[in-house]
Amino acid sequence: MGWSRGWHFWPSVLHLVYMLPLPATLYYKVSIWLQMVSSEIGVGILKLLSVPVFLEGNIIDLGVMRLHVAEACSGLRYLFPIMSFSYIFAVLYRGPKWHKAVLLLAAVPITVFMNSVRIAVAGLIANVYGIEWLEGFTHFFEGWVIFIICIVMLFALARLMLLFHPGRPSLADALDLDTSNLLSQAGRIRLIRPSRAMVAATVLGFAALAAWQLVPQDRGQMVQRSAFSMFPTQLGAWQQRGPEERLAPNVAKVLGADDYRQVTMMRDAATPTVGLFMAFYHDQSKGGVHSPEICLPSSGWEIAKLERVDIAPQLGTEGQFLLNRVIIQKGELRMMVYYWFQQGDRRVAWDVAAKFYLLADGIRSGQTDGGIVRLTTTMGSEESEESAEARLLEMTREVIAPLPKFMPEG
Repeated sequence: MGWSRGWHFWPSVLHLVYMLPLPATLYYKVSIWLQMVSSEIGVGILKLLSVPVFLEGNIIDLGVMRLHVAEACSGLRYLFPIMSFSYIFAVLYRGPKWHKAVLLLAAVPITVFMNSVRIAVAGLIANVYGIEWLEGFTHFFEGWVIFIICIVMLFALARLMLLFHPGRPSLADALDLDTSNLLSQAGRIRLIRPSRAMVAATVLGFAALAAWQLVPQDRGQMVQRSAFSMFPTQLGAWQQRGPEERLAPNVAKVLGADDYRQVTMMRDAATPTVGLFMAFYHDQSKGGVHSPEICLPSSGWEIAKLERVDIAPQLGTEGQFLLNRVIIQKGELRMMVYYWFQQGDRRVAWDVAAKFYLLADGIRSGQTDGGIVRLTTTMGSEESEESAEARLLEMTREVIAPLPKFMPEG
């Protein structure tokens, strides 16, 4: 009874972990990584098939057309069901522990490989028959077809592992697939007595849920702020060059900001320009903590360096001024980027911490407004990091002076 008997059920309880969704930040980062890996392998397969192709970020260029490997094509939605299935394989498998480890971890390469094959076949069909064939093909080939092929590969791997099994059992014996008296065994569920602890926990859970429903949903008040259209076009020695830049409709929809501003600031003809982007959300929980770490690789940029730094000493401000300092590159072009999340009077560099503060503020006061500020400047081929950073520091000093009117700190 107690722990001694409960210990036998830990594999089943641990399997419930696969029901939990990944946190949004981690989900997008893993998804972007899988997109890039699947794209690289898919393009490699196309090259082996003598298909002329070029990869830029997650854009597959076939010459006459360009295919975008979207988030839905990352393979992440296949990965967790297949990992769940491989976990069951590992638990049921009767053999050495390293066999179990191989069966469990095999889900990742199998999923990535099959997703890469799917991307390669899609590219091949688009190259031969045209892009209009992809819609039906994608819907047919994804989902259950990919899942079933991956499961078949897991069975094949288990069969292969039996060649190294000391007892050389059959596959059914190795996987402990005994289905005799299954119905009579299932009937034993009627003999299970309810647990007082589980009943008490359930009651407390429903009580907490009911109490939370009584909390007013509009505790937070709409903050009073000036629209970004009123943001100064002259910041110290820097002058806005040209009109405000508007995002493409599809990009603006993904951004989901209530207000944003994107302009290019110029000091003189000899100094590289600085791009200024600001976005504000009345409810930042609706996609407002969206890290550029996710967007940049999808646009073909590679992150060469990323550091979270405190620039308060350089700015001469009180307290910390945490932000992300990033160097990105595409071919020979390099850029330095500053960005941070603004939540009231709090500046946050780490997107996970921003999510945590957002949750805490929402529970405590109901206020979930905030935004993001990003500064970008091109680096010359021989320019030092210190020189490029000096421009961003100067621009940051100028931006934070009027910023509270547009992103209230109260």
